Amino acid sequence: MTTAAFSPPFTAPAELSAALRGQGYAVLSPQGVSDWLGMPLAQLEALHADWNHLPPDDYLKDGGRYRTRRHACFTVEADERSTLRQVPDRAHWQPVEYNALHGGMQRWFAPMLAETIVQPVWQRLLQRLAEASSDMRGAPQKWFVEAHQFRIDTAGGIGRPTPEGAHRDGVDLVAVALVGRQGIKGGETRVFEANGRRGERFTMTAPWTLLLLDDARVIHESTPIQPLEEGGEGWRDTLVITCRAQGFQGD
Repeated sequence: MTTAAFSPPFTAPAELSAALRGQGYAVLSPQGVSDWLGMPLAQLEALHADWNHLPPDDYLKDGGRYRTRRHACFTVEADERSTLRQVPDRAHWQPVEYNALHGGMQRWFAPMLAETIVQPVWQRLLQRLAEASSDMRGAPQKWFVEAHQFRIDTAGGIGRPTPEGAHRDGVDLVAVALVGRQGIKGGETRVFEANGRRGERFTMTAPWTLLLLDDARVIHESTPIQPLEEGGEGWRDTLVITCRAQGFQGD
């Protein structure tokens, strides 16, 4: 378990597109996220209460009970308004080439709450991520968006944010927001070139720090978490949003 915590290499919002195109990833500070969205950070922080009521993930093949989650799917049209539409609940599916542990399974998760999805800050976040995806790929697209709310806890002694290990997701853009963490150590974020040796490691500690990844160019993982005190309990809450240009995986 890594004990040193390296600070994230924050990117200014104005340099986001250049960073994604240049190195394949970028990290926005909480204030940077607020500036990028053009909305108060308090509106994002108000969403955090949802994470206290996430249902269990019943599909963990390592036998763990450390993950709870919700899931929702959307499309965002690349028009002047970045038109956002929620689509009917559907299974989350990934090929085994991208997720050796859980790939090839139709996983039906509890849907995100309606009162979350109608929040203006939520809709603005999805629209901005779709715009960032179009900027990264150099052309407007219709984006197929999946959102995942995760809580990883240490009730069993250890929690694994990425039990599948270092991976890609089979999409265009991956966004990982730290929503909060309490009473834990670990949870280090690691980003590596998919076809090279260069890598970066850091720990997201401030709520609404946001990591954006070009999934075609980098692989990523988060290290396991443990309680700060033996026998204690803690958790790490994240929001993962993916944008894909060619339909939802599994279609």
